[in-house]
Amino acid sequence: MTSQKELVPAEKMLPEIKRMALDIHRRYSALEQDYAFVGIQQMGVPLAEKLKEIIERETGYSPALAKLDISMYRDDISNRKRLPLIRETDIPFDVNDKILILVDDVLSSGRTIRAALDAITDYGRPKVIRLAVLVDRGNPEFPIHADVTGFDIDIPAENKIVVSFDNEPGIFCREWNS
Repeated sequence: MTSQKELVPAEKMLPEIKRMALDIHRRYSALEQDYAFVGIQQMGVPLAEKLKEIIERETGYSPALAKLDISMYRDDISNRKRLPLIRETDIPFDVNDKILILVDDVLSSGRTIRAALDAITDYGRPKVIRLAVLVDRGNPEFPIHADVTGFDIDIPAENKIVVSFDNEPGIFCREWNS
């Protein structure tokens, strides 16, 4: 049985996403170089779309946007009881010599990001890869850190952080009760 508790309401989450978007744009437009977002399926994609939308609205710059499925790159695929659901990978631009901003909703163990790095390099050799996450749980298993973070949230490892962008926007803690 699970219960869900709100950690961050939409009225605090959405301004933080705007701050992240403008921070990313300031960092990379100052270098006078193109950058592109790569949203990691599944919840990194809507976050990347929101970041892109804010940058377009606030600055007029339109960063390219890609979707990346990392299911077959995960190092725990053999430990799963079910085969993963394969989602769309759509990279409509050349990644070679491009500044890429990997986007995901939550940085926890770092395994998803490690898999994303493996996946993206199958498409070419980016100039730079940076990471933007809405929530950093801290204490990853891999030496991976976010370059742009919305919230640092520390909850017990057995609980899951769930980000919602649609019906009930917000950040929630899903507690697993025995």
